[in-house]
Amino acid sequence: MYIAYVEAQVADAGAVRSRRMFGEYMVYVNDKPLLLVCDNTVFVKMRPELANLMAAADTAEPYPGAKPHYLLDIDNRALSLRVLSILEPITPLPARRARKPAK
Repeated sequence: MYIAYVEAQVADAGAVRSRRMFGEYMVYVNDKPLLLVCDNTVFVKMRPELANLMAAADTAEPYPGAKPHYLLDIDNRALSLRVLSILEPITPLPARRARKPAK
């Protein structure tokens, strides 16, 4: 399965897990959402901190109506780990949602 390959490629970045969302996957590193995997393509949010490193990367929308993202060459393990090492410290943990009380 492609998502298992993506997780294996970035396993050295920290605690890696994925979660199925809207038929696609979000990859978390240390509980921070860093990669979006749609149609067997890995997307990275376009952040100023990545501009130089990803200058030659193609961009695309992961789904209709989304903002453009960088396309990450997940086969290039060194690049993938470098991207995550830049993003992980600057990405906040997602806010916890309050659970709805049982009816």
